[in-house]
Amino acid sequence: MPSLKDLRNRIASVKATQKITKAMQMVAAAKLRRAQTAAEAARPYAERMETVLANLASGISGGGPALLSGNGKSETHLLIVATAERGLCGGFNSSIVRLARERITALQAEGKTVKILCIGKKGYEQLKRQYEKLIVEVIDLRSVRQLGFENADPIGKKIIGWFEDGQFDVATLFYSKFRSVIAQIPTAQQLIPADIQGGAPLSGAYDCEPGEDEILEALLPRNISVQIFRGLLENAASEQGARMSAMDSATRNAGEMIKKQTTIYNRSRQAMITKELIEIISGAEAL
Repeated sequence: MPSLKDLRNRIASVKATQKITKAMQMVAAAKLRRAQTAAEAARPYAERMETVLANLASGISGGGPALLSGNGKSETHLLIVATAERGLCGGFNSSIVRLARERITALQAEGKTVKILCIGKKGYEQLKRQYEKLIVEVIDLRSVRQLGFENADPIGKKIIGWFEDGQFDVATLFYSKFRSVIAQIPTAQQLIPADIQGGAPLSGAYDCEPGEDEILEALLPRNISVQIFRGLLENAASEQGARMSAMDSATRNAGEMIKKQTTIYNRSRQAMITKELIEIISGAEAL
């Protein structure tokens, strides 16, 4: 049985931890509002971009640009795994990495070559344990306080450069789509060749000037950066939602632990007082 001093120290320690988790929950809630607004604002643009590309692609003859139709091969796959730079956000990072691992296992079983581009420290830390030799680069966004298109565009251009150099055939982005504070959906989105077959038709008839091929040549590279930007924004909202939920659970668990330890402390103290009273009464009777 721990001493009363040990119990007091334990209760004080848990109360200090509870204050920290409560503060982190409040900070995550404040950040979530901004991140959710940014993610929701990016969705219509990204979806409309895919719709325009799908309609343009339906009007061209032949395969079209390589970013749309691919290079005719599917031997080397680039997996772009976007996770958070920090932890303490429940299973947010693990769920994205788990989805990527499943894809890696499936591709390797088919005899494909896999390369990994990590965006975020936590995904890299988990993947390097098993797939360190497959990781070609790690992009660190810890210094970025407010995500902007200027953060995603260099990544998109880097990926396009690798594709044009023949370093891979298919590129897939892994991120977590934000649904709510308690629901984030790990998502795999193919970027190259562009998976835009499901675009809703545009209303009305229209003519393209210049032709569809030339417009696609200009829009497809930008679409890759747009989709990466959207994925990063979805990740940012999902991360804060997951952290808010995790810190709320941690705060409640700390409260339950404090209650339990306080009960043990009170019972131990009561037992000690009772023992002392018995000793006093016994001594008085002996006299």
